[in-house]
Amino acid sequence: MTWWETLRSGFDAIVGHRLRSGLTVLGILIGIAAVILTVGLGEGATAQVNSAITSLGTNLLIVSPGSTSTGLVRGGFGSASTLTYANAQALGNKRDCPDVKAVAPQVQTAANLVAGSTNWTTQVIGSTTNWLQVRGRSMALGSFFTATDVKTDANVVVLGSTTAQELGLFNPVGQTIDIGSVPFTVTGVLNTAGSSSSSTNEDDMAVVPVTTAQEDLTGTPTVDNIYLEATSGSTMGAAYTEATDELLALHDITDPANADFTITSQTSLVQTASSVNSALTFLLAGIAAISLLVGGIGVMNIMLVSVTERVREIGLRKALGATPAMVRRQFLVEASALGLTGGIAGAALGIAAAAIVPHFISNQIDISVPAALGSVAVAMVIGVVFGVYPASRAARLAPIEALRSE
Repeated sequence: MTWWETLRSGFDAIVGHRLRSGLTVLGILIGIAAVILTVGLGEGATAQVNSAITSLGTNLLIVSPGSTSTGLVRGGFGSASTLTYANAQALGNKRDCPDVKAVAPQVQTAANLVAGSTNWTTQVIGSTTNWLQVRGRSMALGSFFTATDVKTDANVVVLGSTTAQELGLFNPVGQTIDIGSVPFTVTGVLNTAGSSSSSTNEDDMAVVPVTTAQEDLTGTPTVDNIYLEATSGSTMGAAYTEATDELLALHDITDPANADFTITSQTSLVQTASSVNSALTFLLAGIAAISLLVGGIGVMNIMLVSVTERVREIGLRKALGATPAMVRRQFLVEASALGLTGGIAGAALGIAAAAIVPHFISNQIDISVPAALGSVAVAMVIGVVFGVYPASRAARLAPIEALRSE
C-alpha cells in the first residue's frame, strides 16, 4: 500500500464516521484554543504593564517616602511625609548627582475644577518645569509654566486633554478656571497620553507649579514623590547610588537600612510585573494543557473503538498481503489527521476569539505566532502519540482470528 493509498483510506475512514471524528476533533480544538488564548492574555497583560511603566518616562527612578509607624500599626511605603521640595532641589545638584539629568518633585491631590457653570473633579499635580521632560509628555496647545512661575508661586495651570474637554474648554489657553476656590490661568493643554492602566487616565489631570500646590492646595511643604531621570540607561545604577547617598546625608541617616525613603526603577517594576504575569500565564497554560491531554485521550479512545469495529477489515488487509507496518501506518495517519485538524481549527478559533474578546473585557490579547504554530504541531503530536497503542493493537491482530470475528 502506497502512502497515497494510505492517506486516501484514512480520509475515507474519518469522513465515514463524521460525528465520531467531529467529537474527537472538538476535544483537541478546545484545548488548542484555550492554550492560544491564555498565552495571548499573559503576553497582552505584560505588554500593558510595560507600556504603563514606559509611559512614566525613560531612564526613570522614583523616590517615595518611607512608612509611618504609630504604636503597633505600621503604614505602607509612601505613607510618611519625609520628602520635601528642598530634597528635590538638592538631587538636581550636578556636583553631588552628576548622573541625574533632571528632577521633578510631585505633589498630588484631588480637587474640583470650575469653568463657568461647568465643574469637574480630577487629580491636580504640583511639579516643576522638568515634569514635562521627565514624564515624557508634550504640549498640544499653549506652553508649560516657567521656572519664574514656580519661583513666584504663580496661579497658572496646564490641563490634560480630557480635563479640558470635560470642562467644555475647546480653546482654554488664557482662560481662567477655579481650582477649589482659587482662580488659575490656563497656559496650555497637554498632548494625549492615554490610559496607563485600566483605572488611570493620564489625560485627566491638571498640572500647576509645585510651590503653588503646596501653598494653595495642600498646605504642606512635603512632596509625594520625586522623579529622577538618569542621563542614560547605562547610568541608572550610578544615579540610584548618588540619589541614595544624597538623601541619606540630607536626612542625617548613617545606616542605609534605616532609610526613610525608597527608590525604585523601571527595570525593577518591569521585572516584578513580568514575573507575576509569567507565573499566571504558566498556570493558565497548564490548565489548558490538561484539556489537551483529555483531547488526546479522546483520540486514543476513538481509535480503539475504530480498531474494534474494523477487525474484519484489518484481517482482510493482512490476508491480502498488508504487513503490520502498513496497518500501523494506516491508523497512525488517521490519528494524526484528527490531531492536525483539531489543531488548525483550534488555532483559528483562538485567533478569532483573541480579536473579539478584547471588545468585551479591559485586557488586551496578543497573539503569539510561535505559540499558535507550536500548538498546531503539539496537536498533531498528540494525535500520533495517543494513536500509537491503537495502531499497534491493530497491527498485532492475526488475519485468521480477525476474519473469523463477528
